[in-house]
Amino acid sequence: MAAAIKKVVIVGGGTAGWMAAALIARVIGEQVSIELIESDEIGIIGVGEATIPPIQHVNAVLGIDEAEFLRETKATIKLAIRFDNWGAIGESYYHTFGSAGRNLAFCSFHHFWTRARRAGMDVDYWDFDLNYLCAREGKFAKIQGDDPTWSLPYAYHFDSSLYGRYLRRYSERLGVVRTEGLIDNAQRDPETGDITSLTLRDGRQVAGDLFIDCSGSRGLLIQRHLNVGYEDWGHWLPCDRAMAVPSARFEQTAPYTRSIAHEAGWQWRIPLQHRNGNGLVYSSRHCSDDRAAAILLGNLDGEALDEPRIIPFRTGRARRQWDRNVVAVGLSSGFLEPLESTSIYLIQSAIVRLLHLFPQGGIDDRVVAEYNRQSQIEYETVRDFIILHYHATRRDDSAFWRDLRAMPVPDRLAAKIDLFRRSGILTQDPLDIFMEPSWVQVLMGQGIVPAAHHPLADGPGDDELAAQLRQLAAMKREPVANMPLQDTFLKAFGGQAG
Repeated sequence: MAAAIKKVVIVGGGTAGWMAAALIARVIGEQVSIELIESDEIGIIGVGEATIPPIQHVNAVLGIDEAEFLRETKATIKLAIRFDNWGAIGESYYHTFGSAGRNLAFCSFHHFWTRARRAGMDVDYWDFDLNYLCAREGKFAKIQGDDPTWSLPYAYHFDSSLYGRYLRRYSERLGVVRTEGLIDNAQRDPETGDITSLTLRDGRQVAGDLFIDCSGSRGLLIQRHLNVGYEDWGHWLPCDRAMAVPSARFEQTAPYTRSIAHEAGWQWRIPLQHRNGNGLVYSSRHCSDDRAAAILLGNLDGEALDEPRIIPFRTGRARRQWDRNVVAVGLSSGFLEPLESTSIYLIQSAIVRLLHLFPQGGIDDRVVAEYNRQSQIEYETVRDFIILHYHATRRDDSAFWRDLRAMPVPDRLAAKIDLFRRSGILTQDPLDIFMEPSWVQVLMGQGIVPAAHHPLADGPGDDELAAQLRQLAAMKREPVANMPLQDTFLKAFGGQAG
């Protein structure tokens, strides 16, 4: 009979380790003890500064005060990502957290927009998206009520190192024990292969029943000791390096992330209260480090505050993200470039999935298999969404973009693109965190426009449809005029750091 889980040992700190500690302590801290091992000698990556709306669920479960969280992490509001030069050089579009227009039960708004466009009406799809309208003007306010017409979903930009420290303080208040030290070795049960304890460099031993590997791309437990293997996705996503540098804060804080496509990758700009986060994700086969530094430093909004730091990575996932009594969370479980700000979400999702399937009575192989099944699908659907950005382009100015335009893509993604191009229909894949509005915005933003629309969109005549669209656009614009700029909101809300 499998032994009950009484002690959880987390290997590594940072956002992954301390988010795991905080959530486990909050949800089942009375049933298990938690010890986290980390060393101040090992730095953290610290580039995951942009999030998506589910981060609010974590903060809600933890009971975190939003104003305090904003102050402590020097956070700003995020309504969208603005993509520049992705479809073609000189073009821009927004992928927002909102939804354009208003959907009918069997017919989404983009079908009406497609019908209007085919009838020759000059209508911009994004003019019907409140998130876009607010992002464009730099405004934000919390909107009360349940009417989806004025829904304004949001996430945050924050300093991930400050977030990790914030979660550490929270976790230690709930009884999580932090042990400073470097791990030298792991002991394993000769019969089951489970890890039974870890030996620190100074000889101390830390025993546990369930181990969570948050050791970063080293995969200290999941790879070095359990050797689960790695599924490499570099043939679809060839970028393998990031170069990061902070810069002086821009005068007015934009409520969106910027993603700017360059000759062999893309640049992020993330506005925080005290600085801007910047980086370039690029393919080392198509771009030298010197060229990458020149592109990055030549495209900053403000003065660089440090020397650029190179972060190599390998896109893909651990073949099993839970193996024996080890669960990999964060970079040890896999890596997908932060084009759609999914890095912290995938940490959150892994921990939430573990809590749903927590093996209190002992580890069950069927539970492990289900965890791995869900993890694999989730990683693959995020992967496909990221591939879409690279593949759906008309750029041919470099070998990088020409290769990505011409490459075969995963079958599920190819079928999704083809169906949307022909009919405007999008199917929702299980465990895909990106809903229909997200797919529509990226597909149409990068030039894939449906050739047909749903028959329900043929209901109103041309004049009636034009009038309905004018009225809907006016309704969407209505609240924006009275909203404050984001910086004004942060100050009034109490979320601005002193």
